[in-house]
Formats: sequence, C-alpha cells, structure tokens
Amino acid sequence: MSLIQTRLSQQITQSPLQRIHHPLLTANKVTLSIKRDDLIHPSISGNKWRKLKYNLLNAEAKGIKNLLSFGGAYSNHIHALAAAAHLFNFNVTGIIRGEAHYASNPTLSQAQAWGMQLQFVDRKTYRLKAQQDYLAQLALDYPNTYLIPEGGTNAFAIPGVEEVISELMQQIPQHKIQQIDHLFTATGSAGTLSGLISGVIKHSPNTKVHGIAVLKNAEYLNQVVPELVPNATQVNWQLHTEFHEGGYGKVSTALAQFCQQFTAHTQIPIEPIYTGKMLFALWQMIEQETFAAGSHIVAVHTGGLQGLAGLKEQQKF
Repeated sequence: MSLIQTRLSQQITQSPLQRIHHPLLTANKVTLSIKRDDLIHPSISGNKWRKLKYNLLNAEAKGIKNLLSFGGAYSNHIHALAAAAHLFNFNVTGIIRGEAHYASNPTLSQAQAWGMQLQFVDRKTYRLKAQQDYLAQLALDYPNTYLIPEGGTNAFAIPGVEEVISELMQQIPQHKIQQIDHLFTATGSAGTLSGLISGVIKHSPNTKVHGIAVLKNAEYLNQVVPELVPNATQVNWQLHTEFHEGGYGKVSTALAQFCQQFTAHTQIPIEPIYTGKMLFALWQMIEQETFAAGSHIVAVHTGGLQGLAGLKEQQKF
C-alpha cells in the first residue's frame, strides 16, 4: 500500500449527511440534507480534497515528488494543496496572483508553514496559466514536477468528486430517503459540478444537478462541463448564473445576514464565497416554490472555511 493510501485510510474520513430542519422547508413540504464535505479533514476538506485525491495518487504512481499549482492570495485550493503536500510528503510550489505582501495573510502564512514555496506573479502573467507556451516554460523551470491547474479542475478531479454520489447512495437509506430529486453545489471552475454530474450518470440518473455560479458572466461554464463530462447530456443538470451577488468574492449585506442566520439556526459553519452563496440561492428558490412538494434536496458543503479568516481580515464578513 502506498503512503497516500495508508494515510488516506488513517486520516481522511467519509463526510456525513446531515438533515436540516427549518420552518421554510416545512412550509414548502421539502426536505434538505447537507453533505458535510467540510468535515472530511481539518485542513484538506471539501471539494478541494475531492479534486486533489487522484491527482496526488497519479503523481505518486509516476514517482513525482514535486507539485505546482496556481491560485489567488486567499485561495482554498492553495491552502488545501499545501496541507496535502505536507501530509503526503510532497514538495510544492504555489504560483500566486498578486503582490508579495500577501504572503503574510492567514491563507498564505499557513501554506508556507506547511512548506509551500510561493512565487508571486502579476495579473498579466497569471492569465497565461493555461497557455501551452507558459506551461512549457514552467516545465523547464520546475523539472520533474506535477502541474495541477488552478482550482484542481482536470480529468483526475472528476473521479474524486464522483465519490460524493457513491457515498450518498450508501447514506440516504439511513435517512429514509428513497432518492435524491435535486442536488446542489456551488461552482467556480465547474470541476465539482462536472464530477457530480458524472457521478449522477453512474449512480442516480433521476437526480437533477444544480450548479450555483459564484462569479459573474459564468455562462461559459455551460461549455466547460461537456468538455469534462462528454456524456453530460444523459442527465438533467442546470447552471444558475443569476445568484452571484455582485461577482466572485462579493458579499452583499443580504448574503452576509443569511450566512450568519443559517449558522446560528443549524450550527453548521458556512462562508459566503461558495457554500453560503449556494445555500442563499437555494433558499430563494424554495421561497419561490421552485420544487414540488415532497422533493428531497441534497446540498454539498464544499468546505472553504479557512477563507473566513481572510474575509475578516479584509472586513468583508
């Protein structure tokens, strides 16, 4: 058994499914459960772990000990990657969009404490992160290094996210749920959305998958999903682009209040960039009587709670 597989069995847990009770749900005769992927691991949680898992196993199988990826100064992906590299004994470099003074923020301070080397680049250079010429130069600058895209979204991310669905199929009978009618996730790069769609095709084809885009002008993600999941047309899925609340990282007063009230009512911590924005959208849809009475809804908590410290530092939340 490899080092990663050994430590996976010791430290990474299957996330629980938690039933939510709220007067709005009762009034609209729908049930809601949350897949608590924020509880997978204290530092490597949510969709970031799901997308990293098979990338790390692939790097290990190839005998590559150096990792490199990209992210912003408060990136959940960078934070999770640094933690995973520390846990599984990889060397890791983060190419960070922005100025060097960001190195002292809560996210990057912790990433460095886990051993990540940071390289700051300006926004113009950062935009080259998917271009072949730039990637070829990085391969020369960082030989024998496994490159992971921004956010972790690539073909190896899909099977990791698919496991959400196989776990749910084991868990819903315990909640006396026969099937999942609607499955919700926040989406930024469409990796998590694509993995859930792929998993639903295999395990729960009657489930409708909803992706709540957290950034403006996200309609292009409708083309990204079929690139990652060529048979995506086999199930019902929808990208919702009207709930971004002003754009990525924007936190409206209404969104902030919802997140605080939701946490107070359920005791489930959420942040307003991803999961909070998704749940706020879901709440509005329930209020608008979008779902038939008797519908069973599952929402995926994609983690990202480390970002709360950065939001407070920036006085956004």
